[in-house]
Amino acid sequence: MIRVIIFVMLLLINLSINAQAIITDRPDQTESSSTVPKGSFQIETGVLFGSSKSEGISLRQTLAPSTLFRYGITKGIELRLVNQFESIKNKTSSEKVNGISDLEIGTKFQIFQRKDVNTEIAFLTHLILPTGTKELTIDRLGTINKLSISHSISEKVGIGYNIGYDYFGVGKGNLTYSVALGIGINNKIGVYLEPYGNLIDLDQHEASFDAGITYLVKDNFQLDVSFGTGLNHTMNYFSVGASINISKTEKE
Repeated sequence: MIRVIIFVMLLLINLSINAQAIITDRPDQTESSSTVPKGSFQIETGVLFGSSKSEGISLRQTLAPSTLFRYGITKGIELRLVNQFESIKNKTSSEKVNGISDLEIGTKFQIFQRKDVNTEIAFLTHLILPTGTKELTIDRLGTINKLSISHSISEKVGIGYNIGYDYFGVGKGNLTYSVALGIGINNKIGVYLEPYGNLIDLDQHEASFDAGITYLVKDNFQLDVSFGTGLNHTMNYFSVGASINISKTEKE
């Protein structure tokens, strides 16, 4: 499956496309400070293959697919829904769990945006509903919150960063952070580099790094490839995905 997707992406590199219009929250960990336009519907989906090891237990994780739905209800405000199918295999015991993860419903709204200033600020919040498969649900309400800030350094270079707090119904919660440097190679291809991590239960620091490539097929359709690794813990992942924005004019 991965080879087919990569092959299709390589073929698409030879196509002519329009200037970029779509702005996505994938594939990096940093949520963008932009919201989708009023009345438009955006789908960001992908598959992820990962592995991790902690306290002698090795896990293999597959998200196929993980999907974010975004709808612009007004200028600067969007509704969001996250749903994913997850498969986790314990490589130590060979036990395997398949099912749906808990549903996330949320919103993102812009706090600051001006055409004459190169800085944007937005706030994002998700409510986690315990609707997932028995073995995958956190079995209680949770919340994910992020302050997203971005700066345009030049026409082809930008930096974005998030500071957040997640709470899953027990413990002290997790502080999260990410910093993404994005570089436009041309009007089709972009790359990013990103350190990110969290302070688990406000105590244990877990640091990671990822990088990726985006390819703009059309002004409203984007493909992506990314990979990540743990810096002070054992974790690796590889992901491919696609995003599309459907506006009112395209529906009519």
